[in-house]
Amino acid sequence: MMAGAIADADGRILLTKRPDHVHQGGLWEFPGGKLEPGESPEQGLARELEEELGIRIRGSRPLIRVRHDYGDRRILLDVHRVEDYAGEPHGREGQPLRWLAPEAMDPADFPAADRPIIHALRLPSLFLITGEDPADADAFLACLDRAVARGIRLVQLRAPSLDGDSYADLVLRAYALCESRGALLLLNRDPDEVEGLPRHGLHLSARRLMESHARPGGPGEWVGASCHDAAQLARAADLNLDYALLSPVLPTLTHPGAEPLGWERFAELVDPAPLPVYALGGLGPEHLDQAIARGAQGIAAIRGLWSMRGR
Repeated sequence: MMAGAIADADGRILLTKRPDHVHQGGLWEFPGGKLEPGESPEQGLARELEEELGIRIRGSRPLIRVRHDYGDRRILLDVHRVEDYAGEPHGREGQPLRWLAPEAMDPADFPAADRPIIHALRLPSLFLITGEDPADADAFLACLDRAVARGIRLVQLRAPSLDGDSYADLVLRAYALCESRGALLLLNRDPDEVEGLPRHGLHLSARRLMESHARPGGPGEWVGASCHDAAQLARAADLNLDYALLSPVLPTLTHPGAEPLGWERFAELVDPAPLPVYALGGLGPEHLDQAIARGAQGIAAIRGLWSMRGR
């Protein structure tokens, strides 16, 4: 099935309400429908949205593919983000419509298969992983400030060699900086070690991911993990994490001995994953379109984004 995340000029997304008598009736959803024989995904989505809403798509891009088993049926949702269209959306089949910002969406109001779409809409396409441990905290934070000033809205703070007090001080300053710029700060550290530190969420290493028996963190926090294979992606989904990083896609300077996945294998691993997945490893902003075309939420990078200080 195809679905469209249709955005207006304010970034709100159009929702339609399912009839009470159908499967998952009474819940809000992203409009769309089934492909007809011989249709491409783009053709099917364009037809469905014209039939349902009276609009003509002029441009869309892949957002996320979600497989879900309801027990009595299995579905595959192929979701595209639609930002360029002609016409004024209206319920041609009498269905109620609603415009809502992704941050205001309550997952409980949606079918379970639609809930990963909300995460994908809330997450940005660029994910900064901070660079070397800061020998000079002021210079480190100045670099971070330049990155978020240029539009980075998701930051994973890495500082594995810092002692507890130095790390806590860095977190306090980085959190204040990110808050002032509207960016999210995720801490990559043992969850027990960051108890009480300000943050917007946690990032788990692949080892911590596989050792976890339940999703860490508190209510409303973002939680994601680093993954390198299908088993780790499946574990991230089992723990109901919000996103995953999958690496390495291309050869990297930081891990020269690691065998890269390549884009074809990356796409194969991402396709069944029921959560947004960022491509990581040897990537920069120039790879963003390529990553999205392969099913990624976007790209995560250390050098490719942290080095923005020189641009």
